[in-house]
Amino acid sequence: MASIINIPLVMGLLSVAPHAVCGHPLASLATSCNRSALVEAADAYIAAQTVGNISLLDQVVARDWQYKENNKNRDARGGVLSKSLGTDHRRTNFDVVACATYSEVIVSDPANPYVIGTQIRHDPTDGLKLEYVLQENWDPIPEGKRDSRDVIKAAGDAHLDMWSNAAAADAVPWGMPCARPEESAYTGKGRPDDSCKTGIPSNHSQAPNTWRRYVIDESMGLVSIFCVWNHMIMAADSHESRLEGGQLRYIHTMPGCGGQRCSL
Repeated sequence: MASIINIPLVMGLLSVAPHAVCGHPLASLATSCNRSALVEAADAYIAAQTVGNISLLDQVVARDWQYKENNKNRDARGGVLSKSLGTDHRRTNFDVVACATYSEVIVSDPANPYVIGTQIRHDPTDGLKLEYVLQENWDPIPEGKRDSRDVIKAAGDAHLDMWSNAAAADAVPWGMPCARPEESAYTGKGRPDDSCKTGIPSNHSQAPNTWRRYVIDESMGLVSIFCVWNHMIMAADSHESRLEGGQLRYIHTMPGCGGQRCSL
């Protein structure tokens, strides 16, 4: 059972994050972490979000499960989880070491659009542009070509360190092509020279991005990091990166500024 679900909303519409920058937490009763339990909880979350009925989580959460939106505790009955949101895109990645999942959800309804990044964290002891995202290849990486957990985590950290460390940009394993959806923007054009370096910070003397929480899935080359952007009105933020052959292929970012305009 899950112990923490982290749900964030971006695109300047809403940012929901329980226990991480985007999302909320569930409380788990499981005695050990296993993939089937992660899948069950993630599927239950999607089902609950689709119809706006949190009671669908009853079978996978503990009695005292926690819920956060944009890094703040909140009653799930009054949060985005209580809204009926038909999903046009859903992808979930699984971290059996940290016993957590990260789900990316896109709702393209013009009258009620959402981009949601959700971490569900289990306790083993008790606008993105839809058309672009759907064209991305998130197939599992062949076992012999996967990067290590440490390499994947280091790539995600280096990217977040650029705002506070002038040397960090050189430590980022920039790949080419690389595409980065960020709110309603997309850096890729489908060309072999697409780069994720577009718009990287030139001011490296800003406050560091803190309170980092990780979900790492080696089979997908993925690291999901929920953090706080101290230099941007303490915004909740989700950074998801995919590494292929030691180089960044995709970076998905979701800042949540509590209804305010996200600007540095």
